[in-house]
Amino acid sequence: MMICGVELTGSDAVLCFLHLDRGQFSLPDCKERKLSLPKNHAREDLMQFQRSFAELMTEKGVSRVVIKERMPKGKFAGGAVSFKMEAAIQLIDGVEFEVRLLPSALIKSTLSAKPLPVPFADTGLKAFQETAFTAAYVGHVAK
Repeated sequence: MMICGVELTGSDAVLCFLHLDRGQFSLPDCKERKLSLPKNHAREDLMQFQRSFAELMTEKGVSRVVIKERMPKGKFAGGAVSFKMEAAIQLIDGVEFEVRLLPSALIKSTLSAKPLPVPFADTGLKAFQETAFTAAYVGHVAK
């Protein structure tokens, strides 16, 4: 099963693809590490973001997209643009993948019960992809 972990930050959707086959995890090669929405975006830009995201997920054979949930209020609240991107991803129509939001509490409890099998530094991913990688891992092991 191929999962795409997503962290929405600012106007970027940071991506990490994680494949699980017979109990073994692998990180498929992917040059797309993030998709961005222009700061001063119009409706067409949001629709283009949605199309690009859907095409990439279909191309990679993703069966589940997991998005690290952001807080709507408070010190760590997500911005308006990231909530638009989340909605655009959730509203993609006619595709073969499901979209799940992962609350921080679920991520924390899952990592406590089933720690990452490898240190992040050994994955070869970029530092900014760590949260997306963690989301993808939790998306595989959490029920």
